Amino acid sequence: MGAGHDHGHSHGAPPPGTSGTAAAAYRGRLRIALGITLTVLVAEIIGSALTGSLALLADAGHMATDAVGVSMALVAIHFANRPASARRTYGYARAEILAALLNCLLLLGVGGYILFEAVDRLINPTDVPGGMTVVFGLIGMVANVISLALLMRGQKESLNVRGAFLEVLSDALGSLAVVVSALVIMATGWTQADPIASLVIGLMIVPRTLKLLREALDILLEAAPKDVDMDEVRAHIMGLPGVMDLHDLHVWTITSGMPVLSAHVVVDQSALEAGGHEKMLHDLQGCLGEHFDVEHCTFQLEPSGHAEHEAKLCH
Repeated sequence: MGAGHDHGHSHGAPPPGTSGTAAAAYRGRLRIALGITLTVLVAEIIGSALTGSLALLADAGHMATDAVGVSMALVAIHFANRPASARRTYGYARAEILAALLNCLLLLGVGGYILFEAVDRLINPTDVPGGMTVVFGLIGMVANVISLALLMRGQKESLNVRGAFLEVLSDALGSLAVVVSALVIMATGWTQADPIASLVIGLMIVPRTLKLLREALDILLEAAPKDVDMDEVRAHIMGLPGVMDLHDLHVWTITSGMPVLSAHVVVDQSALEAGGHEKMLHDLQGCLGEHFDVEHCTFQLEPSGHAEHEAKLCH
C-alpha cells in the first residue's frame, strides 16, 4: 500500500511491554506465597518423617509442584515486563501466558496423579496415622489460606496469577483432605476416608485447570476477548457519523489485561476534509473507550473505493 494512502493512527495506552502487565502488581504477593509454600513443604517433609504418613508425603510432593508453578509465574512476570525492542515489538508479554499454560500442564499432571493414587488406595487400602498428621495438615491448610488471600484479587486480573492461585488452591484442598481424612480415621478407623478425600480433590482440580487451559489457548490463538462482542463493536463503529464501511476488524489479547484492536474504517470523503481526520480518529477512540475495555487501538481511515485500490497493490 502506498504511503500516501496510509491513514493509520494509534491512541490509548502506552505500547504493550512498556507499562507493566496485570500480573506485575502482584509480584510481591507471589513471592510471599512462594515463601509460604516452601516453608510448608519443609514442614510436611519433617512431619512425614516423624509420623510415617504417606498422605503428608504426597501433599509435600504436591507442594513441591506448586512451588515450581509459582516460581514459573514470577520468572514469567520478570520477562513479560522487560521493555519492547525493535525485534520484539510487544516485548515478552506473552511469557506470562506461556507460564500459565505450563502451570496447566503441571496441574493436570498433579490432578491425574491424585486420581490414580486415590483409585489405587481404594483397591489397596493403607494405614494412615492420625495425631501429628492432623497437626501438620492444619499448618499446611492455614498457610495456604493466607496465600490464597494474597492472590485472590490478582487471579481475577491475570491468567498467570490465576495459574499460581489454582496451584495454591489445590494445595489448600490437599491439606484439608489430610486433616479431614486423618480425623475420620482417628474417630472411626475407616481407612477408605483418605483415598476418597483425594479423589474429591482430583475431581476439583481438573475442571478448573481445563478452564484455565482453554483461556490460555484462546490468547495464544489470538481469539477475541470473551468480554468483547465483535458484532457490538462493529455496530458501534458503523454507527458513527461519516463511517461507510468497516473491514479487517481484529481484537485480540497480548496478555491478561492487554487487549488490542485494529481496523480499516471506510469513511465518507467529506468527513476527512477540514480537520475531519483527527475528529474521526477521536470519535473512534472515544467510542471504543466508552463502551469496551479496549484502550490500545490502531485505525486505518480509508476513503470510499480505497479497498479495491489496496487489493490491486497487495498480492
